[in-house]
Amino acid sequence: MELITFFIDFIFHIDQHLESFVQAYGAWVYVLLFLIVFVETGVVVMPFLPGDSLLFIVGALAGVGLLNLPLAMVLLIIAAILGDQCNYSIGRWCGPKVFGWEQSRWFNRQAFDQAHAFYERHGGITIVLARFMPFIRTFAPFVAGVADMTRSTFTFYNVIGALIWVISLCGAGYLFGNLPWVQERLSLIIWGMILIPGLIAIAGAWRGRGQSRQP
Repeated sequence: MELITFFIDFIFHIDQHLESFVQAYGAWVYVLLFLIVFVETGVVVMPFLPGDSLLFIVGALAGVGLLNLPLAMVLLIIAAILGDQCNYSIGRWCGPKVFGWEQSRWFNRQAFDQAHAFYERHGGITIVLARFMPFIRTFAPFVAGVADMTRSTFTFYNVIGALIWVISLCGAGYLFGNLPWVQERLSLIIWGMILIPGLIAIAGAWRGRGQSRQP
């Protein structure tokens, strides 16, 4: 229970925890940041780790000189790219073994073909947009692997998405993270980063479900 309480406190007060970590361990914070982003994007069972808020706080800490912004962004971009590649590879490896393909009653060939076709047509924009959506960010590359999305196409959009995600959110934190108005409402902003994209994704899925039921 204490671990869960600490984890929740870490997510919503990540600025304080990272600042304390920098003061206690110095440059080791870059290793911590790399690991958090890699695991959050690369391990399908770890979607609850901080992502958007972490990048924003990294920018804010760089704005007051506690972190080197170019170094942090380069490491985080690499972590995000490698994380998605790892998740995609897990999906490619697990998909056939989990479903057993044609021999399994759990495998639906038509559903697989539809998923594969969707990722071939729209997978690129899905991978990029998913970067800004908690939970979906973790599952999108895994599903792309299961759906057998072409690796070269996935890799291209993976790199594009990582660049946009890290640079935009770290840059926003660097420019605005230390403004008094932002500091006073930082907890609300972190809540918004977690809830708003999630609600948008749920609304989109619900709308798509309703449309699929229409003749």
